[in-house]
Formats: sequence, C-alpha cells, structure tokens
Amino acid sequence: MILIDQIKILVSTMTGTAELVADEIADAISAKGKSAEILLMDDLGADILANDTAYVICTSTYGQGDVPDNGQAFMDNLETTGRDLSGIKYGVFALGDITYNQTFCNAGNLFDEMLRKHGATRVGEIMKHDASSGELPEDQAGEWAEEWLEKLSEV
Repeated sequence: MILIDQIKILVSTMTGTAELVADEIADAISAKGKSAEILLMDDLGADILANDTAYVICTSTYGQGDVPDNGQAFMDNLETTGRDLSGIKYGVFALGDITYNQTFCNAGNLFDEMLRKHGATRVGEIMKHDASSGELPEDQAGEWAEEWLEKLSEV
C-alpha cells in the first residue's frame, strides 16, 4: 500500500465557484496534515497524474451538461493519450443545479467516466452539490474532504 501525503485538486470552472470550493477542500486537507495543491485545469494534460499523488476533481457544469472551457482540453488529452491510470486514486466534487435534472452535475460524471475508463480508482461517491439547495458548496466542501480523506486512507 502506498501512503499518499499529497493531494492535487484539479479545478474546472467557468465562474470561479469551483475554485472557492477547492480552497475549502485544500484547507480541510491541510488541517489533516496532508499537502494540498490547487491547479486550474487550463494547461494541464494527463501527464500531471502520478501514482504517488491522489486527486480531487472539482468541477462545475455549464451549458447542456458540459465540462467548463478550462477543463475541456484536459478531458480531451485524457482521451487522446489513452494513458493507463491504474494506481491513480481520485475523488470528485461536482457542482450543478437539480433544476437541470438531465444534466445535473454532468461534468463531474464525465470526468469520473473518463478516469475510470483509463483505470483510475474513484474513492467514495461523487459529491454532487445542488445550487438550488440554498447551501453554499464551499460550506459543504470541508466536511466532504474530511470524509473523503478518511476513505482514501482505507484504500
């Protein structure tokens, strides 16, 4: 078993809300003694993924269930490189609005499907925040991150 002390939070966002959530996730991870780094997906490719690091995909959904613009190139690169991601552990914090029932948190689902397709292992369930719930996603992020870290330590 590999002990993972570093978590990279990869952010795909249109308005910056997912970045606010990532800040809260990073704070919760750091409070538990792990190293947390936030990276916007803008110029990232599949080569960023390494076995000695765990990842949190923090993404909003926009349009017709689409991945935000700054995450699309990362998604495309994952697809085209066809890289084996066995050994990669990750979690997903997805933001959406349940009033768009057909595409609710779809970007999170798309990242999850792509990572799993290439052999990565998701830790825990996808956290799906509903914008119409009245709760701010950054208020839920810390608690989710603590639970996710607990599950990561059990893998």
